[in-house]
Amino acid sequence: MKTPAAIKAERVTKALGGVPVLQDVTLDVAPSEIHALVGLNGAGKTTLMRILLGMLTPDRGSAHLTGFPVSGAGTQVWSRLGQMLETPFAYPELTARENVYSSARLHGMDRAAASSATERALSDLGLEQYASRRAGTLSLGNRQRVGLAAALVHGPDVLVLDEPTNALDPRGVIVLRRLLQQAARDRGAAILVSSHHLDEVARMADRISVLHQGRIIGTLQPGTVDLERRFFDLVLQSDIQEQEQP
Repeated sequence: MKTPAAIKAERVTKALGGVPVLQDVTLDVAPSEIHALVGLNGAGKTTLMRILLGMLTPDRGSAHLTGFPVSGAGTQVWSRLGQMLETPFAYPELTARENVYSSARLHGMDRAAASSATERALSDLGLEQYASRRAGTLSLGNRQRVGLAAALVHGPDVLVLDEPTNALDPRGVIVLRRLLQQAARDRGAAILVSSHHLDEVARMADRISVLHQGRIIGTLQPGTVDLERRFFDLVLQSDIQEQEQP
C-alpha cells in the first residue's frame, strides 16, 4: 500500500493579476522523502509553495499537509511544519539566537526545550560565533543560515523550503544537505525543496519534478547521467509543444 502523501497539491491552478502562474499542477511528497521542485526563474515555484503554506488560495485545485486541507489546518499541522520562503525568517533587530529561539517557541516548544534546541540548531548551521549578533548585521549567507536554523529548530515532520541554498557557500550547501537527509532518514520528515540550481538539489533529492511556465512537464531521477541536459530537453520540448498549439 502506498504511503499517504504528507505534502500534496492536486490540480492547482493560480493566476496573479490576470496572468496564469500555475496550471493544473499535481505534486506529492511522502514521509521520509526529499522531493525537489526545479525550474527556471519565474516558473511558479514560489507561488506553489505559498499555496501549500496557506499564504495564497488556489483558483482551482487543492492543497493538503499531513492529510488536512491547508485552508482548515490547525495547530496540530502548523506546529509540525518548518518553512522558509525567499526571504529567511530573521527579524533584523533580534540576534541570531533570539530569532531561532522565537521560532522554537512559536512552534510550541517550552522554554527549556526551545533553549536547548536553539543552541543545537545554531551549532548544526555553524552559527555559534554569530549567535549574539543582530540578524540585520549578518551577511546574506549567514541570514540564510539563521532562516534555516529557524525552520529546523523544532524538528518538523514537514519542511517546505524555497531556494534554501541561495547565498550559501559550498560548505553551507553540504551542511544543509546532511541535515535534510538526516531529517528524512531519522524522523521520517517529508521535505519539499525548490531551486533553479539543479546540480545542488540533485545531490540531496530522492525525486525531482520539473516546473516550467506553471506546469509540471516531467520528472528526473537523481544520479542519472546528463541530468542537466535532460532538464533542458524537457524545457525545450515543452516550449516547442506550446508554440505548435493553435
